[in-house]
Amino acid sequence: MASQMDRRQFLKFGGALGTFVTVSVATAGLAACGSTDYSEPGVPLASGSDWKFPQSVASGDPRADSAMLWTRVVPASADAVAPAVAGKSDVAVRLIVSASDNTAALGGNTALLGTPIVDAKLPLKADFDNTLRHKVTGLQPGQVYFYQFIAGDVRSNVGRFKTAPAATADVAQLQFAYLTCQDWSINHWGALSHIAANESLDFIVHLGDYIYETVGEAFQSGAVESRHDQLKLPDGTYKSGASGAKYATTVADYRYLYKKYRTDARLQAVHERFAFIAIWDDHEFTDDAWQDASTYEGLVAADGSDLHQPARRRSANQAWFEYMPADVTFDAGATTFQNIQIYRDFQFGKLMQLVMTDERLYRADHAIAESTINPATGKPLGSIGSRYLVPQALFDSVEGQKMAAATKAGADPLAAVGMLGSMQRDWWKGKMKAATSTWKLWGNEVSLLRMGLNGTDAIATLLALGAMANVGKAIASTLPLVGGSVPLACAIVAASTAGASSTLAQAAAMAIAGAAANAGAQGAAAVGAGLSAAQAGITVAAYNSASPAAAAQVIAFGWIKPDVQAKGAASSFVAASGQQAALAPFFTRFLLNCDQWDGYNSERKHLMAHLKNNAIGNVVALTGDIHSFFAGTVSDDFDAAGGGTPVMVDLVSAGVSSDSFFSYLKSAAGAMGDIGTLVSYPLAIPVTGVGTVNLDVNLLDYTMGKAAPTVDSLLEQLRVQLRGALAAKGVPEAQLDATVAAVQAGLKASADFSTTLLGLAQQLSGLGNNPWIKHLNTDAQGYTVVTLTPGKLVAQFKQVNKLIGTAAPGNVIARVTTATVNAGTAAVVVS
Repeated sequence: MASQMDRRQFLKFGGALGTFVTVSVATAGLAACGSTDYSEPGVPLASGSDWKFPQSVASGDPRADSAMLWTRVVPASADAVAPAVAGKSDVAVRLIVSASDNTAALGGNTALLGTPIVDAKLPLKADFDNTLRHKVTGLQPGQVYFYQFIAGDVRSNVGRFKTAPAATADVAQLQFAYLTCQDWSINHWGALSHIAANESLDFIVHLGDYIYETVGEAFQSGAVESRHDQLKLPDGTYKSGASGAKYATTVADYRYLYKKYRTDARLQAVHERFAFIAIWDDHEFTDDAWQDASTYEGLVAADGSDLHQPARRRSANQAWFEYMPADVTFDAGATTFQNIQIYRDFQFGKLMQLVMTDERLYRADHAIAESTINPATGKPLGSIGSRYLVPQALFDSVEGQKMAAATKAGADPLAAVGMLGSMQRDWWKGKMKAATSTWKLWGNEVSLLRMGLNGTDAIATLLALGAMANVGKAIASTLPLVGGSVPLACAIVAASTAGASSTLAQAAAMAIAGAAANAGAQGAAAVGAGLSAAQAGITVAAYNSASPAAAAQVIAFGWIKPDVQAKGAASSFVAASGQQAALAPFFTRFLLNCDQWDGYNSERKHLMAHLKNNAIGNVVALTGDIHSFFAGTVSDDFDAAGGGTPVMVDLVSAGVSSDSFFSYLKSAAGAMGDIGTLVSYPLAIPVTGVGTVNLDVNLLDYTMGKAAPTVDSLLEQLRVQLRGALAAKGVPEAQLDATVAAVQAGLKASADFSTTLLGLAQQLSGLGNNPWIKHLNTDAQGYTVVTLTPGKLVAQFKQVNKLIGTAAPGNVIARVTTATVNAGTAAVVVS
């Protein structure tokens, strides 16, 4: 029998807006003897064929007994993304849910087969932009269901979802994907078509940046597939002046973005096939958001601080609520911008607890405000120095001061420096401690991994690398003066580089030549000639080098680099570079991204202490935001000796389409002179029949801690970018792989690649930054598939190929990297 429930069960949407979320109880497979009616009195069912479902259907938040179903219905003559018009569609539509297998119907709108277990009549309301959200309860755990909406004679595409296993069920395996960062305006959405056609999943986790609030930003100006046309916000506000990039401001703007994104058939296909468990990140409101504050540079309050925009925040909240099939609460009648709660958790049998957090709505301002005056320029820092490339000592000091002030005022010391807010933080701790499942997974928007950079070591390495050529020239010019003796020439240059006078350098070289052929005797002879012990050591090492090139490397990395490391900007080699003033600010340790958990370090340590002290194991974060793949361990205190004790694992997925972290830093580093070499290396490759292919080789990975490459692994790293560059030159996709292989073979034979570039990458890797990061690929798009069993978690990072002209590639997947976490260990193995 159909559900006998109050005619209007609903979750409050707020104030005059009335009801929005309706609820049905399924009939558990019995033949329905009626329908559930939620429509207004006198509101008829839609009739005729003048209807369409321009954003198709979606499902979300699958629990053991329920799921949220969604669609949007408009008259067939209406524009797919135009606002709903009051009075134009005061009708109700039907929702049918069936437990019968309708797999063959996916991708189309044929009528559902089988006896309906739900047949509900649902009212359309222009107040909600003609979107419908209907929660179905009374479902069976671990069951696949199919659903369809009907407006008059028009049926929506068929949708499918699977409920979670019962909380007490023994679950052998779960498989799901997690996605993030799907900017409409850049690259392509081939990943989505591949998921819909090829992945067998129980559900999908979306970690935010489902939409991007800006149109026409610099980072959205690159190549994009032709099927994604230019976005046009109905209202929008210019970021600067009366032209250029705009940002979403009103409910109409944010609704437009969700509608436009959801018109793409590939995104529709993924929603039709899999239930989403979604959370937001920043771009659902504004870039690098905190609470209701914008961080756009140049768009500030009268006092120079971040601009608070509560009305805009509320508009973003409402549109997300209307367009995401999430079982959350929202109250439009509340006066605060914190009028929605989206943090929540899910139980998947005894195997997994999934905890989804909101890391934007309650977070404190970045520790170092963007309005902080840079003493070197007298102007506000902006993003560099506050959110990105932040001196760690300064960050630690400011964070400590804020916590001390809060403590003195009798407040929560983490309130001024935290990301989750007190209530959510306590909720998270409670959920983690109470979890009885084998695995505790955390839907976490921004990375927990420390991403640091020792600026002193990096500059010392770059100056040493840059000095090798000059040292080599000095050796060559000295050779004629010593009768062509390579050992003597190398020794003289080494001693001179180490500060010895020309006369002393020559005398020491001759003394070494006359000593017994062992390092001890040679060193004693050099000291006897007047060198210091340190000078003697580098001089003997150069004397015994196999070649001038080897000696140049010994001198550069055996003397110049250590001298710069020890003396910093005061080193004579820094002065000799002509960049002393420019380099001086970089002789310190940096945090690369303080919009992540690195910028909320004390709260991170607090959470990790909770896990460690309560022996809560098998915790893995599923993370997005940074447009890269990372895998690593999260320590209780990254600043402790040895980087602290690993407590959990963080697995970070690249964005579906958004430009990579590498591409962003490459642009920023371009204005930093030689420092930019830490990020990229320009490579011009002549290709027969194609012309010169210009690449920016990704060195950021090695600077951040990727293992030292071999020539083959460096070539493999370059493969996807090279393939994309050749495609941009017009090479047909059918010829790309063969052309790439031929170019790689030529590069391998090139000294510029196999010696210079390889040596540079190896030296940067040797900096030893971030040893807890076991895998990183900062120049990628793609998604991640997780296969979870009681014994292990296996994550497949699936990187996609680049655009082919103005279309997504036919061969979508470029590379699969596997990260494995074995139960009982806070460690990750990458293969």
